[in-house]
Formats: sequence, structure tokens, C-alpha cells
Amino acid sequence: MARKGNSEVTSKKAASAASKVLSNPKASKAAKSAAASALTQRPNKK
Repeated sequence: MARKGNSEVTSKKAASAASKVLSNPKASKAAKSAAASALTQRPNKK
């Protein structure tokens, strides 16, 4: 059963590292997938 809302939040430092992985053309598909997953957990900027 799916939960409503996701309370998990990625830290600013981890999000920054994930962003660098996504912008690296030599990063593996698995690394990019993990980085994208981490970024989806960041709260929206206000």
C-alpha cells in the first residue's frame, strides 16, 4: 500500500553531489538513477 506524501528529505550536501553526478556525461546509468532519486526527495524551493 502506497503512503501519502514522502517525509524523507535529502540533505543540501547530498543534493549538490547528486546534481554533479547528473551533469557528468561519464557517470554510469546506475549512478544517475540514484542521483535522480535523491533529488526527487528535496523539498521544493519557496
